[in-house]
Amino acid sequence: MTRVMVLNGPNLGRLGLREPDVYGTATLDDLAETCRETGRKLGLAVEVRQTDDEAEMIGWVHEAIDARTPVVLNPAAFTHYSYALRDALAMRTAPLIEVHLSNPAAREEFRHTSVVAGVANGTVAGFGLLSYQLALQAIAELCAAAGGAAAGGAAAGGRAPR
Repeated sequence: MTRVMVLNGPNLGRLGLREPDVYGTATLDDLAETCRETGRKLGLAVEVRQTDDEAEMIGWVHEAIDARTPVVLNPAAFTHYSYALRDALAMRTAPLIEVHLSNPAAREEFRHTSVVAGVANGTVAGFGLLSYQLALQAIAELCAAAGGAAAGGAAAGGRAPR
């Protein structure tokens, strides 16, 4: 079973309380259970994490890189300014899908630019928890296309396709 890390950035631990008109009423626990259940159906072992700390997020990205583990990433506010996170993600060794609950392009102008999108396989946004389910489906298909190599699912000896 391919391991996948679902990493969530700042303020996502406040889901259900934070701007429910934008982010919905589901909690982080609801999101985690949705991801784990979707993963089970897709043959993925999903681990969900959340942090408000940029350094911790980068450490998790390094962990994923070293283990060749695919990542579904909601960088939250880091999306728009964290070049440190973007540089870490550029070293990825397995598929990476950027995900957002809301549609940043339909919100305030400062949210329109993602500094991490250019190093991801793709972005899924605007569908609430369904965004995560679609991202996990993309990860499963990318890993299968790459031959489903060992722990992370990246093609043996190489970088995941972009």
